[in-house]
Amino acid sequence: MIFDPNVILKHLPEIISGTGVTLALWIAGMLLGILIGFIVATLRRYGGRAVDLPLGFVVEVLRGTPFLIQIFLVYYGGPFVGLSLDPVPCGLLGLSVYAAAYYSEIFRAGYASVPHGHVEAGECLGLSRLQIIRRILLPEMALIVLPPSVNLAVILLKESAVLSIITVPELTTTVSAIGSQEYAFLEAIFLLAVIYWVIVEAAARLGRLAETRLSTFRFAAS
Repeated sequence: MIFDPNVILKHLPEIISGTGVTLALWIAGMLLGILIGFIVATLRRYGGRAVDLPLGFVVEVLRGTPFLIQIFLVYYGGPFVGLSLDPVPCGLLGLSVYAAAYYSEIFRAGYASVPHGHVEAGECLGLSRLQIIRRILLPEMALIVLPPSVNLAVILLKESAVLSIITVPELTTTVSAIGSQEYAFLEAIFLLAVIYWVIVEAAARLGRLAETRLSTFRFAAS
């Protein structure tokens, strides 16, 4: 078997397009997951048992089932309940909900890590619950939740390859099709590994940089 780099060069526009779809879905799914996860964690903290128990059950179900099964259920089972989505919107929805379940637990742990005395001090000053969250909880928990959030972002990037199962035209789908078309499976696998590794390394370095900057700002402010 001979490695032929010309196969990669020949299909470079398609590879770039597939990489762009992967990055777009990953970033959008991650941001939506962070937003939904934060809302869920906040509701579970302040909504009482009537809100905490059902949301906690949903979170545990999402965390306890493989992403592959979830995306199959949404794409193929959705039409039975009136939810018929094209591959890309379905992939984005599935990735966002999957991410939200894990981010909600990260934020919930972040809430718990803030000393209760700091919250009580805010209440004594007459701050509203929203002000306490914005001025006390979020700044103090930011440095704590950043490392696991970056790790989860890396996991989400890898999980996005599952979207090839429902024919989302992302990187794995594109490169696999090229490998089958050109009978260049070695080149396809090698290229996939390299591109994912580069993106993961870039994300990890950005996360470490953000952690360093946030830590410097926090200690400078204190």
